[in-house]
Amino acid sequence: MSRILPTIVLAQFCCTSLWFAGNAVAPELAARVGQPAGFVAALTSAVQLGFIGGTLVFALLALADRFSPSRVFFASALLAAGCNLALNLPGLGAEGLLTARVLTGFFLAGIYPVGMKLAADYYEAGLGRSLGFLVGALVLGTAFPHLLRGLLAAPGGAGGALPWQTVTTATSALAALGGTALLLLVPDGPFRRAGQRLRPAALLDGFREPGFRAAALGYFGHMWELYTFWAFVPMILAVWRAAHPAAAGANGPLLAFGIIAVGALGCVGAGLLAQRRGARPVAAGALLLSGTCCLLSPLVLGGGGPWWLGPAFLGFWGLVVVADSPLLSTLVAQHAPPASRGTALTLVTCLGFALTIVSLQFTSWLAAHLPAPYVYLPLALGPLLGLWGLFGRGRIVES
Repeated sequence: MSRILPTIVLAQFCCTSLWFAGNAVAPELAARVGQPAGFVAALTSAVQLGFIGGTLVFALLALADRFSPSRVFFASALLAAGCNLALNLPGLGAEGLLTARVLTGFFLAGIYPVGMKLAADYYEAGLGRSLGFLVGALVLGTAFPHLLRGLLAAPGGAGGALPWQTVTTATSALAALGGTALLLLVPDGPFRRAGQRLRPAALLDGFREPGFRAAALGYFGHMWELYTFWAFVPMILAVWRAAHPAAAGANGPLLAFGIIAVGALGCVGAGLLAQRRGARPVAAGALLLSGTCCLLSPLVLGGGGPWWLGPAFLGFWGLVVVADSPLLSTLVAQHAPPASRGTALTLVTCLGFALTIVSLQFTSWLAAHLPAPYVYLPLALGPLLGLWGLFGRGRIVES
């Protein structure tokens, strides 16, 4: 039993490194197919769209409830690794690259939500702590491409001599290794209740429960802020460095890695604290702190103060912006119908990621119409919605 959680966490990190593997080599891919710099955003959006489509299909077919979650995870890891490796194929055009990224995102739907399902099947008690480690692995996987790019950009970086195909090959191999380890070392959990038949109505089972609806609303508010913040960290840093000559020599990608990766500590810390204080109050505290960062962003990012103030503020924001993620997932899992838990987790994840696209597009539109320091104020709507979901009419009762 002691090997279960470390194996799930390691497999989650290995496989979710595929998520932004294309970003680490996006300039090379764009140059290869003669596309402008905007192609980088297209590659990123392709993965997100694929993930949304995949979570919807996985939820409709109830794959994680009808079949062994470990086998679903393993098959998804191999398929996602193969689609990621397809980026190396010679002669692949822009449409082929986008298709490969869409398919990678599609099969990631059998990794991230299914990993949460596996943790819930093993750890009914202390689920918040378990998901804290699990989401922390996702955060590190998200930050990993920035680390790669930063090391390549660093003076004397050893990675500078490596061909870009090394990144896609290594991440694909890592994902295959993670999926295999999980299949061999993590059997179905003792609290798993398999759904034996396909029931489309199971999609709505959870939303009939007030506690589940409230937890899902908290998760949606959290997602409105999270991925938009992550996506805009490099842009915020670029504006900050332009306004502070003393910071001109700083390695932007490494700073971005640190700002995002520190969220892994927030996830683990929040999960441990939730064991003593409960998932709902700790999640609410993280939402309150990240919402405060949204509101303070015009004052801090307006250009005043020493050069280190902006990165320090963003580092704190990066710490708290994702700390509530495992706890909200815990509340969703605890209030989901046991026989359709995997379907419920997958559907909520699907809807949450769909909301990230709306937030990203809205913030991109604001960036063209508002001064840079004021662009991130509307992200506060997410924490506000999440707090209303957690405490509106006292609908969540923790088990």
